[in-house]
Amino acid sequence: MHLNLLKAKIHRATVTHAELHYEGSCAIDGRLLDIAGIREYEQVHIYNINNGHRFVTYAIRGEEGSGMISVNGAAAHLAQPGDLVIICAYGMLDEAEAANFKPTLVYVDRHNRLTHTNHSIPAQAA
Repeated sequence: MHLNLLKAKIHRATVTHAELHYEGSCAIDGRLLDIAGIREYEQVHIYNINNGHRFVTYAIRGEEGSGMISVNGAAAHLAQPGDLVIICAYGMLDEAEAANFKPTLVYVDRHNRLTHTNHSIPAQAA
């Protein structure tokens, strides 16, 4: 059996651009892509904290250190500059791989600068 698990996420990034007429995708600061281990052209799921929209696109490399999170093409209708988003990539692992796998979790400030990374999410209390 294969499991579809969270591979990486960039948590609470701020959308810097929404370019309706740019070729579809999401341009992400190349440094954040590298830290998260998300490859250019890899499928990503984007969850908009501000309006609840959830959509799937692919990552393209933005300028390193720019802080860019640009939602492009038709998805630009689903996010506006200033919105907070969670960008996730998933991977298929077999049960043996999944037993020891830990995702890469990237946390940023309001300017999309790295604050810290982690490999687990604390248990949610009741």
